[in-house]
Amino acid sequence: MSILNYITWDVSPSIFSIGSFEVRWYGLLFALAFVFGQRILTKIYVAEGRTEGDVDVITLYMIIGTVVGARLGHTLFYQPEYYLSNPIEILKIWEGGLASHGATIGILLALWLFSRKHKFDYMWVLDRIVIVVALGGSLIRLGNLMNSEIFGRPTDLPWGFIFLRQSEYSHVPRHPTQLYESFSVFLLFVLLYWLWKKYKEALPRGLLFGIFVTALFSFRFIVEFLKEDQVAKEATMALNIGQQLSIPLILAGLVILFMVWRNPKPALAGGRLEREAVGKK
Repeated sequence: MSILNYITWDVSPSIFSIGSFEVRWYGLLFALAFVFGQRILTKIYVAEGRTEGDVDVITLYMIIGTVVGARLGHTLFYQPEYYLSNPIEILKIWEGGLASHGATIGILLALWLFSRKHKFDYMWVLDRIVIVVALGGSLIRLGNLMNSEIFGRPTDLPWGFIFLRQSEYSHVPRHPTQLYESFSVFLLFVLLYWLWKKYKEALPRGLLFGIFVTALFSFRFIVEFLKEDQVAKEATMALNIGQQLSIPLILAGLVILFMVWRNPKPALAGGRLEREAVGKK
């Protein structure tokens, strides 16, 4: 098959630079994930009786949880030997190295702290936040594509990408796994938003979160079979690090969905805890 049937990818990760100041596609898409997410979450919260101020506060928690969790996840899950020996390197986020599983843990912890401090029902918060997290994940995977990173193994499929900026891997077309994940997570966003739009408070508590976790990490587990190893030690593993980290999250999602099926509970109106509602009487 002619090489012209494949897609040659030689896009610069930089949008523009002025002196030492540089704006990169990844950073822009990462920022847009929060900008669009805040707009959509505001619409959701206002429709359910909350305020834009609630969204401003939760966005701050989300940013901190995402960045800190993603960075620590990469350093501890993928390269702990190096970063524990050079702890100052952990702070150099601008050099790259963010892990989605770490971001998930960071977000879960940050939202637990948010819910506890601001008297929200934790599961109500999770059911709504996963809608915008799905959209954000789709944009961030596009950022990985612009960086020519986290790509797949060689393929002879006509949509294979030749990543010219990765000279070590540029001799053959490869699965554009960034696009596989971006497209699948965008479809998950559409599904979750449609379910919320159609049913809102009629949705059983925990359903959206259960669907999100199960679907996202099940697909992640499958796509990992097509990816190049992220670190050298994965070459000797039956399941790579991304797959190993996905398994407990898939199981957690299935448990939540089973509990929803066995004993569906209505969502608390506006995510208000009973003690908050009592305090306002």
